[in-house]
Formats: sequence, structure tokens, C-alpha cells
Amino acid sequence: MSARKDIDGMAIGIITFVSLIWGVQQVFVKAVATDMSPVLQIALRSGIAAFLLAMIMLCRKEKLISRSTYKAGLLAGTLFALEFYFVGEGLRNTSASHMVIFLYSAPIFVALCLHFKITSEQLNSIQWLGIITAFLGIALTFLWRDSQDTSSAATNMLWGDFLALLAAISWASTTVLVRSSSLANAPATQTLFYQLIMCFILVLFAAIAMEQTGYTRTTAVLSNLAFQGIVVSFGSLLLWFWLLRQYSASQLGVFTFMTPLFGIVFSVWLLDEPLEDSFIVGATMVMMGIVMVNGHSRIKRGLKLIFQSEVKS
Repeated sequence: MSARKDIDGMAIGIITFVSLIWGVQQVFVKAVATDMSPVLQIALRSGIAAFLLAMIMLCRKEKLISRSTYKAGLLAGTLFALEFYFVGEGLRNTSASHMVIFLYSAPIFVALCLHFKITSEQLNSIQWLGIITAFLGIALTFLWRDSQDTSSAATNMLWGDFLALLAAISWASTTVLVRSSSLANAPATQTLFYQLIMCFILVLFAAIAMEQTGYTRTTAVLSNLAFQGIVVSFGSLLLWFWLLRQYSASQLGVFTFMTPLFGIVFSVWLLDEPLEDSFIVGATMVMMGIVMVNGHSRIKRGLKLIFQSEVKS
């Protein structure tokens, strides 16, 4: 396998575009939630993406499922479905800005799990500081709320935030499973197919069981489904896997902090969502933690250069 390249201008442009898509997806799901439940939206978009991916894989004569990976694949798909079930249910209760921050705290949980599972993934001091900072930010967002506000809306938001955190833990569990199972050597398209098809089946079943299959057929709903299925769940993920094959994963990971940033900006702009002081401070701490965990190498090099320049002067 050839060595991955350092990121260049093209890679930064693509990862910025992908982060923009990922940041805005929850905003669009929330925007049409009154016409189609988020859970049903997520199930249908996964079905659209699974169909498109299957067509590409069959054209390339790739196996959709293989005997060596199907057990791990089905488990990864179940965890992926659980993640997006939590996302869908969470968006019924909390804001899109809260969802995107808590969901994209997943790298923190991944790093923590891999520290105890894989020797080469041991955390250093900067990463530990990042994890502590992120967890303090999460705790601050949950605990620093208006104690006088006991309305049902405030209670629902707290529940939605908790579901978003469960979604992040499910995402982290999927990542750890992929890294430490037979899926680690499987084609990225096959791993993605397991996740999409299981998400479609299980989340659709959940939507039926919870009687959330009703919808109003509007232009906004149909346009959103097309965007979610073709652009988000299919196109952006294929772009991401292409980047991972070409460039250093650790360097790419640093730039994913832009996703929650985009999510907050579009939530406030398009949905007119308010930003509480506790959320602003907590979200800032979470993003700082993500940067420290994913970008620890660059931070180390930067600190070393600063130290060397001070010694010379």
C-alpha cells in the first residue's frame, strides 16, 4: 500500500465541502420535521444511498457481502442504525445546533476506546487534555442551564441532547468495531453498504413501530430526501473514503472540527435557533477538545517550533 500524502490545497477544499454538507444535514432534517419525521427521513435516505452504492459496486463487480466480513458488517450496520435512530429521535426534541455538537463529539469517545484497545493508539498528554476539555464542555452544556426553566420544552431539549450523546457513542462504537474487526481489511464500499442497508431496514422498522410513517408530500420534503440520499449519505461519504485513500487520516481528521461549526452557523441562520451562553461556552470547549485529540501532532510541532525560536532569541 502506498503512503498517504500530506494534505494539499485540493484536499482542504474537498474536506471543507464535505464538512459543510455534514454540518448542514441535521439542519435540513429539522427544517422539514413537521412534514416528515426525522426517523423516516433517515431511513429513506439510507435506502436511496444503499441502492446507488449497490449499483456502483455491481458495475465494478465488487461483492456486496462476503463470508469473511458479514458478521462484523451486520453488527457495524446495527450500531450505525442505532446512531441514526438516536439522531432522528433527538432532532424531534432538541435543536439542530445542539445535535451537531454532541454528535461530532464522537472522535473523543473513539480516541478513549482505542487507547485501551490498541497499543499503537495510546493517548498522549495533549490528547488527554483534549478529552478532559471536551467532557467538561459537554458537562457544562448539560448542567449550566436555567434552573428556573422547568417547562416541557426545556425537559425535551435535555432528553434530545442526551440522545445526541448516545448517537455519538454509537458512532464511536462503530468506528472502533471497524478498526478492530475483519472490516479493517474490507473495501470501504462494502463496509458502507453494510451500514446503509442495515440503517434502512432497522430505522424504517422503528419508524413503522412508532407510527412515524405519515408525511406531507411537499417540494421541500422531496428535495430534502434527494439531497440527504444522494449528496449526504452517498456522495459525501464516497468523497470522504476517497480522501482517506489518498491523504493522511490524522491530518484530515483535524479539519472535521469545521462540521459542528457549520452546523451551528446554519442552525442559527436558517432555523433562527437561539444560542444559550452555556451552549456557546460548552460547544467551544468540545471543539477545542476535538482539535487537540485529532491534531495533537501538529500542536506538538507548533509548540516545539515556538520553544526553539524562544531559545534562539
